[in-house]
Amino acid sequence: MVRYRLANEGDIPQMTAIRLGVRENRLSDPGWLTRAKWIDALSTSGNAATWVAERAGEVVGFATGRIAEADIWALFVDPRHEGQGIGRGLLARVATWMFGAGVGEIRLGTAEGTRADRFYRRNGWKRGERTDKGEVVYRLQCKVSPPAGSGPGQPTPEPGI
Repeated sequence: MVRYRLANEGDIPQMTAIRLGVRENRLSDPGWLTRAKWIDALSTSGNAATWVAERAGEVVGFATGRIAEADIWALFVDPRHEGQGIGRGLLARVATWMFGAGVGEIRLGTAEGTRADRFYRRNGWKRGERTDKGEVVYRLQCKVSPPAGSGPGQPTPEPGI
């Protein structure tokens, strides 16, 4: 069984291992991924929230949404746990939180021709232009108007998905 929850500082080593262990979308400079970058991705930052997926106490995936940037900063699943719906569960939680915080459109970029490219298309994201770095931009529109006066607030661990 997979359990989803908000990430905390204690999850940083496992999230880093997953991020550095992926087969596609590898970091060209792993030193870029500092502890400070992770701290900025946690809900305590006020702008972002990261959910982790756990199986038997082990973090097997994570996803981060950022409000000010209106983007998905990261979504990665341990290669040993791919194809089991974990990415969909993480993506749904982040998108629900971001839309609930008033974001009208979420963006992300990924390399063309990858599993991620196909994943986002299959999950209802609209494929768009390419960036200067050669990534494909995807967008997801909020289908429901956010409540008046909504703002980033604090994410809820289980946003009703």
